Amino acid sequence: MTAVAACFSQSYAEARQKFLQAVRDAGLSVTSHEHPLRGRDSEVLAMDVARLGRPDASGLLVITSACHGVEGFCGSGAQVALLGDSAFRDAAQRSGVAVLWVHALNPYGFSWWRRTTHENVDLNRNFHDSSKPLPPSPEYDEIAPWIVPDQWPPTPEVNALTLRYIAQHGEKGFQAAISSGQYRYPDGLFYGGREPSWSNRTVRQVLRDHGRHCARLGWIDLHTGLGPSGVGERIFACRDDTAALQRARTWWGDDVTSIYDGSSTSALLTGLMWLAAYEECPQAEYTGIALEYGTLPVLDVMNALRADQWLENHPETAADLRQAIKRQLRDAFYTDTDAWKERVVAQAREASLQAIGGLAPR
Repeated sequence: MTAVAACFSQSYAEARQKFLQAVRDAGLSVTSHEHPLRGRDSEVLAMDVARLGRPDASGLLVITSACHGVEGFCGSGAQVALLGDSAFRDAAQRSGVAVLWVHALNPYGFSWWRRTTHENVDLNRNFHDSSKPLPPSPEYDEIAPWIVPDQWPPTPEVNALTLRYIAQHGEKGFQAAISSGQYRYPDGLFYGGREPSWSNRTVRQVLRDHGRHCARLGWIDLHTGLGPSGVGERIFACRDDTAALQRARTWWGDDVTSIYDGSSTSALLTGLMWLAAYEECPQAEYTGIALEYGTLPVLDVMNALRADQWLENHPETAADLRQAIKRQLRDAFYTDTDAWKERVVAQAREASLQAIGGLAPR
């Protein structure tokens, strides 16, 4: 294996050990926020946090992985690679910018090969004001009766409904109906939850612990599952704010896309995690992106998610079908080749250095 490929893992437990070792090797300390449940192999689950740089640094870059559980196979590898990159660490220290690695925002999903938390919540749809009426999802309401069917593989009738919907609304419309976020179907897809999840509460605590004293806050959240294989789309991850979008494009290039103007491969989403930066670090000028690496065609990814949710709803499923569905899901969010991993790390490194340049003291 190449040095880059060795940064990636085959399980959450292995990924966590590699992250903790990389933190030690870099001479840093770690704070671990333990999850209340255990992992697939009875291992401890935790959101692990390591910081490079002064606690009073005016600029802070946050690099996060596994917002969507199984996507952590990619994000963790990139984080381990950056931690082990002495040239990257030296560049950050020379700039005066602090770097915060937050490993496994959703350790449960990472360990159990799920995109969701243990509450079946999509973490990046969970950041809404639960004291107010929940956002409506009329498009999901229309497909809810068959998008997670009663049996898997789906019947010919369900497949016909899927094809008819795509013919009427296009692949983008189908993707948006499934993925924008819904709050009525706890056993459905992209469920945003009705109250803050453990991961929601914990990432807010991390932001308060480390982000309350900086003047400028940058955030790169590592994701997979949309776009061409190995290409890291830089998706604007702030409020719909013209000045922030211009700042993001100044840092990361004019090809930064946005869910607000339809230029992103992602649909317009509700309950976005990144908006917590404004609430928990109100003094900071915030600029962020989701770095979204492509894997498989979007319909393959959606079908993998449908199968996995069906499996979650049917715990009695035979072992061979369970294993096939879980492998299908991991393959939808992680391309286990050296070439893909090298592209992931190269783009994460470039984006992180660009963010450090934008955050450096003025």
